[in-house]
Amino acid sequence: MSERRTVALVTLGCARNEVDSEELAGRLAADGWDLVDEAADADVAVVNTCGFVEAAKKDSVDALLEANDLKGGESRTQAVVAVGCMAERYGSELAQALPEADGVLGFDDYADISDRLRTILGGGVHASHTPRDRRKLLPISPAERQQGAAEVALPGHGAPADLPEGVAPVSGPRPPLRRRLDSSPVASVKLASGCDRRCSFCAIPSFRGSFISRRPSDVLNEARWLAGEGVSEIMLVSENNTSYGKDLGDIRLLESLLPELAAVDGLERIRVSYLQPAEMRPGLIDVLTGTDKVAPYFDLSFQHSAPGVLRAMRRFGDTDRFLELLEAIRAKAPLAGVRSNFIVGFPGESEADVAELERFLESARLDAIGVFGYSDEDGTEAAGYDGKHAPEVVSERVERLSRLADELTAQRAEERIGEDARVLVESLDPEGGPDGGPVALGRGVHQAPETDGQILLLPDPEHVDDEDALGAFEVGGYVDARIVDTDGVDLVAAVRTPVPSGGPAAGARG
Repeated sequence: MSERRTVALVTLGCARNEVDSEELAGRLAADGWDLVDEAADADVAVVNTCGFVEAAKKDSVDALLEANDLKGGESRTQAVVAVGCMAERYGSELAQALPEADGVLGFDDYADISDRLRTILGGGVHASHTPRDRRKLLPISPAERQQGAAEVALPGHGAPADLPEGVAPVSGPRPPLRRRLDSSPVASVKLASGCDRRCSFCAIPSFRGSFISRRPSDVLNEARWLAGEGVSEIMLVSENNTSYGKDLGDIRLLESLLPELAAVDGLERIRVSYLQPAEMRPGLIDVLTGTDKVAPYFDLSFQHSAPGVLRAMRRFGDTDRFLELLEAIRAKAPLAGVRSNFIVGFPGESEADVAELERFLESARLDAIGVFGYSDEDGTEAAGYDGKHAPEVVSERVERLSRLADELTAQRAEERIGEDARVLVESLDPEGGPDGGPVALGRGVHQAPETDGQILLLPDPEHVDDEDALGAFEVGGYVDARIVDTDGVDLVAAVRTPVPSGGPAAGARG
């Protein structure tokens, strides 16, 4: 096929999927494909699906059906292909249930994604894979995994050496196997893949595999390349960042990697997500709270706080231990941001357990709280548990805890009034202010993208009536501001000193 083809990548789910999509984009661009933003403008729409919970699966199916509706109309779309976690998890079963998809490709197809898409566009058929437990592809012992990792598909781990010869620039960092799909000043970097934990409600390890770390040199190279692409904030993602390095012989590798990332020219903020409370250690808290440009931000996966529920989940801890952890963090960084997600309605969860979770939430002072209702996941231990709650009971508990979460996070936002914040400007809105006036929108150190609210930056009152009242702001730049009000979980701030993108890092810890 000599003519150039166009492809659009539609990404659903978490930040890890976004990284995987950009790796697929890198592979396709290197093989001559033109990347376009809209599925209607593409010969083939590749939908990177999420397979975590029922709502995410439904969104993935809806996205595939929506893309399929483009075929045969005025759009250019000729084929729709499913990739990602849902495709990997269900494979041929998904293909049979959703004939609208012209192909269902698993992780093992990623290295040959260009050939697969060309085959499908040419009218050929690529057999959907048969799902398998990816935990069995690598040795049980973490110390033995790195040697065999090259033989296993690990989305988001593509090293620069995987690119064809001639793609690298003459000087500067060799580009990673990745192509940016937007111009945001924020990008995620995959630190590892897979998970060795065996939480009874979670199917992720079965289709993402055992935990395996990327080498620090690859992470640093990718961070340098992203900085050269205009990224000033990176977020380290994986299924469990606190385990980083255990298969490389150093469970404390994250503590040494973070200062190296902070020293990369052009990066102003490094954020770490997905931290396991049971694996938090004093040295990691010290680095996260005491390293310039590293955000004192803690995305802690508590899931519950009643000890009986946690044990049934195959997890550790309880309300008092979790509160002690938060106290230790805030002793080092009083303004640290903390977020977490919780599952309610778990099999066997009693009213006393719900009350215990409420006790934790009322004391924890979390900045962001996600509440989810339990539902059975295929192949998980909890799916076989007794003591299942009726759907209406689960829904009632979700609603009850969600109301409490909204109240508590709004209160936590109010506690931040008077704080100084260094804010990354992400967009400008001429009419988005509290009174319908101009406002810039951004995030502080304690806020991760899309999940933790935002900061509304008000222009200097002396210039609010100017035609160019937002002219002092630059998307991708940073400003120093003081929190003066709240709007639910969002904060309202008065700007102190505009700082251009890449400018001095003064106030980065605030």
